Amino acid sequence: MELPRVPVGEWFDGLVGWCTDNLGWLFDGIGSAIETSVDALTSVLTGPPVIVLTLLLALLALLVSGWKLSVFTILGFALIESMELWEDSMDSLALVLVAAVVSTALSVPIGIAAARSDVVSRMVRPVLDFMQTMPAFVYLIPAIFFFSIGAVPGVVATVIFSMPPGVRLTELGIRGVDPEMVEAGEAFGTPPNRILTRIQIPLAMPSIMAGINQLIMLALSMVVIAGMVGAGGLGGVVLEGINRVDIATGFEGGIAVVILAIYLDRLTGALGHGPGMLRALFARGRNGRGTATPGAAAPAADREAEPVG
Repeated sequence: MELPRVPVGEWFDGLVGWCTDNLGWLFDGIGSAIETSVDALTSVLTGPPVIVLTLLLALLALLVSGWKLSVFTILGFALIESMELWEDSMDSLALVLVAAVVSTALSVPIGIAAARSDVVSRMVRPVLDFMQTMPAFVYLIPAIFFFSIGAVPGVVATVIFSMPPGVRLTELGIRGVDPEMVEAGEAFGTPPNRILTRIQIPLAMPSIMAGINQLIMLALSMVVIAGMVGAGGLGGVVLEGINRVDIATGFEGGIAVVILAIYLDRLTGALGHGPGMLRALFARGRNGRGTATPGAAAPAADREAEPVG
């Protein structure tokens, strides 16, 4: 028995055509915003001298994570410059950062909504499963139809591809907050929005940061694929090596991608629970305030204990 063919592809093609014809103004606006953001960030990253930007990134690594990542940053970015891949690396970094910001801005609120509503969670879960199992190359097809070629379809495909871990880990973190903490806030009459912002999100921050970390790693993994649609950067370098069967060019592009991946992974991982200098300074400030309070309170207590008259 031969089953009739279901034209799923034709239906999707019709949907894309309808969106292109009726929502072109929306896609033009989105494309313009993304292109402007990528160009502006690229100008910021490529404007300063290489040594200045490298030292700034190393200082950021020192403050957030520690001296090991700082030393790696100096050596790794010096290697990128020595391979003459600095501008390509900054192009890819700009693309990844813009995609990560957009993806975080979408995935965290969706994760919070899924954590606070079982209905939303049940609706979102199959969509996330579909997004995670769909091959990354497939996302490029509608992106090209809506935004032509260049960095914009690369960013759009990267955003869609990298969203699922951000949504899942945000929901997991919010749901994993100790119910007794939430009940304590409710017992004091705290509004639900304040419970979310003052209790649930701070306690769920390690899980949320883990989701952002995975989101950034997935975005960086799309760099090479985005090069296929003219996004440039290190994806273009690797693609050039593949097309020319040039092992040296492809390997150097891959090494640069790995250096960026390690830097972003360690940096975002340390933001959640790292031993960085910033955390140590904040802890020292809190300890200083804590030790100063009893000393300041002691004279007041002595004055209260003195007899009157």
